[in-house]
Parts: sequence; C-alpha cells; structure tokens
Amino acid sequence: MKLAAIALCLPVFAGAQWINFPTAGAPRLADGKVNLDAPAPKLANGTPDLSGVWRQPNGVKYTVNIAADMKPEDVPFRPEAAAIFKQHQDSISKDDPVGYCLPPGVPEMNSVPYPYKIVQYPREIVILYEAFWTYRQIFMDGRALPKDPNPSWWGYSVGHWEGDTLVVESAGFNDKTWIGGGGSIHSEKMHVVERLTRNGDVLTYQATVEDPEVLAKPWVQPARQLKLSTSKADALLEAPPCVEHDAPHIVSLDHH
Repeated sequence: MKLAAIALCLPVFAGAQWINFPTAGAPRLADGKVNLDAPAPKLANGTPDLSGVWRQPNGVKYTVNIAADMKPEDVPFRPEAAAIFKQHQDSISKDDPVGYCLPPGVPEMNSVPYPYKIVQYPREIVILYEAFWTYRQIFMDGRALPKDPNPSWWGYSVGHWEGDTLVVESAGFNDKTWIGGGGSIHSEKMHVVERLTRNGDVLTYQATVEDPEVLAKPWVQPARQLKLSTSKADALLEAPPCVEHDAPHIVSLDHH
C-alpha cells in the first residue's frame, strides 16, 4: 500500500520516441552493439564525459525512503527531526510536498525512478529531469557559492573535478522540500555535496547532507549506481502537468 500511495503522487509518462535512431558517441563492438565494458569517454579537456541519459534501477525504493539502505539509528537526525520523520513514515508520507505539485529538492530529485539527462560543457553542466520536466545548472567556471542567497527550490550549485569524480556543492535552498522521499525535512541552512564518478556505463552517485538545525552531524548517504541508457529510445519524454489531487486523500495505511 505504501508503494501504491507514493506512486499516485508521481506523474505518468508517454511511450518512447525515435526508436530507430542509435545513440551517438556510444562505444560499440564489432557487431554494432554498445560496449558496456568500455572505459568512460573523455572530453577534449581531459575530464570524464558524463553526458547521457541515466536511470536508477531502484528508484521506487528510494522514493519511498531515501534512507532505505541505512538503519534508522544511522541517520543522524536531531530528536525533533527524527520525530517528524517517524510521523511522515507512519502516515506513508501523506504530507510529501511532491504530492501537492511542489518540486522535489536536492538530493531527492536524484533518487526518483525516472531518468535524467546530463548535458556537459566545460564551464557548465546541466541536468534535465524527465520527472516534473525541470532542470539544474551546475557552474564549473570557478565561482563560489553565493554568501547570502535568496532561498530557492533547487538552491545554487557549483562544481569541480577531483580526479575523475565530479564534486557538486549546493546551498541556498528554501525549506519547503524534503532531503528525500520518506519525510526527511531540512532547513534553509542545508548544504549538499554530491559526488559522481563514471565507470563504463555505470554512474556512481553519493550525497552528503549537512544541516545544523536538523542533523547532529553530516548525513553521508550510501552510494547508488545508475545505468547509462543504451536504448535507441533514450530521449527524455514530456511530463504531463502535475495535478494536485492524490496526496490530500491519502489518510491512512489502509485507505487513500
């Protein structure tokens, strides 16, 4: 029932397009099939190429609870935040902002079951999300995070390379989103560091969340692996408009 209730809050997408058009730039074997064991390609400036459409095989699992791979006592909530998290879990996340057509936040958006596309330039990386048909900008031009930002849904993101790992720092969030599915709240003081490393057709994603008002110490989330889409139908699909109608009716574990 919990999975069904959460699924009601997520949009439904149309079928695939361009099914006969091969993915450009994908390393291929002699028979034309994509070489899934090929090393990560590099751009002209020597940095790994993270471009492509990436899918998370266990997205529904993390939509229900972004801390699904952790023991409850390992999530470093302060007592007040832990009580709120338990309340949200007990009510199958009835108050999830996403169910009221509010956008997911960071790092929540990277835990949903829908694919996202990374578009990479030397001075900027853009992530296009199929869910909610939205995007993020990550500036790679050496700028620092703003010191007194106007709080926003997605915050402000800057990135740099540590070897072959992309490190993204984000801050300046409002407090209207959740850290992730399941009810983990945050304040406007949240600071997120994401690390993305590509190995062949696998993108390893790991996030660390700091929030002195909600967390007793940094929340180092377990790494998750995403798979590069090798389908000929790897274009992102248009998301229908979000209609606020499901979440207000989720009233218990047995009825919604």
